[in-house]
Amino acid sequence: MSVSRRTLLTTAAGAAVAATAIAPAAGAADAPRTFRRAADYAVSKLRAVAPGVTTFPEITRFEKWTYSAKGGWIGGFWPGTLWLASIYSGDPRFRTLAAASAEKLAPRQYETSDHDLGFLFYPSWVTGWRLTGDEKWRTGALNAAASLSRRYNEKGKFIRAWGALGTPGNAGRVIVDTMMNLDLLTFASKQTGDRMYLDIAISHAKTTERVFVRPDGSTPHVFDFDPDTGAEIGPNSVQGYSPTSCWSRGQAWAIYGFTTMYRRSGDPLFLRTAQRLADFALRALTPDNVPVWDYLAPQAPHDIKDSSAGAVMACGLLDLAKVANRPQYREAAIRILTALCDTCLTTKSTRAEAIMARGTRNRPAEDGVEVSLPYGDYYLLEGILRVLMPKEIEKAIDLSTG
Repeated sequence: MSVSRRTLLTTAAGAAVAATAIAPAAGAADAPRTFRRAADYAVSKLRAVAPGVTTFPEITRFEKWTYSAKGGWIGGFWPGTLWLASIYSGDPRFRTLAAASAEKLAPRQYETSDHDLGFLFYPSWVTGWRLTGDEKWRTGALNAAASLSRRYNEKGKFIRAWGALGTPGNAGRVIVDTMMNLDLLTFASKQTGDRMYLDIAISHAKTTERVFVRPDGSTPHVFDFDPDTGAEIGPNSVQGYSPTSCWSRGQAWAIYGFTTMYRRSGDPLFLRTAQRLADFALRALTPDNVPVWDYLAPQAPHDIKDSSAGAVMACGLLDLAKVANRPQYREAAIRILTALCDTCLTTKSTRAEAIMARGTRNRPAEDGVEVSLPYGDYYLLEGILRVLMPKEIEKAIDLSTG
């Protein structure tokens, strides 16, 4: 992820959120048919593209994948998508391709210079272990969790987001995305019996709840601390419009991440937080059910979209609906997934190598607007399988409580 600073800007678009109604459910009865059609399309696209992929798709340029040789922060999503395709299709070739792709991440299990080890190793190695039982995937994921735990700042009670350990730049920087990396730590506690990993995850989540979540349920992208004392400095932003706005994919990471932390810890604070986050995002969601890239940027709600934010959010809402026993969250997730399938798939292009378009990677840097993103494809397929094949997806990614 880019770590360039943005000029501090302010926004007064909060009124747009309050005025935006949640769109009514539409076509819910047709959702399974829509989702099967989308999953069939995804599998057909992957069958055509995957055999020629030798590294890690990162972003499309003119509808063709460009690649990261080592995987950047996104390397886990390509093998993860292939694992999911194997579940839906039953085609063993996808398992072979997924394993070959995941194996390329092996050197990074010992990497301590980045917080994104959960993104790298959960959808690839943890899922690989859960689907195949091959011990190497479990061992590598545990090594990655140990590496991630080293980035915990005891004084500030947070996991450092960016920058190599021992370097001053970004030493006190926390980003909302890290909520999605915590489940690698909870996995390690469950597998090893070492409570340390879960304690770090809980501590970081409590810090995130305290400093990121505003009274209205929105979040900034970044929060800075003094790394030496743990003192709070304040909110900031890199991928959102400003420190006072609400980057929609970050909000989606938080919805999903806090719901997961409630499942793993049982702490009701995390459930209440996930609901506050979800309620804000649903109030901000435009009637077409595809999130704008930032809910509180000046042009919101009439701004460019981020389909990947919608896919992540839908997965989090499906999870939240179950643990909170709130069917309205499931209904909202179905609406979002249906909108993504109806308006964001690449079905009208013969060039496209990805499954879903209309993604936005980093709008402030003008880096990746109206593109396809590997995490968009991954979470779209995860969301669809959560609806169509709940038992199978449960086995792959562990949706259990406790």
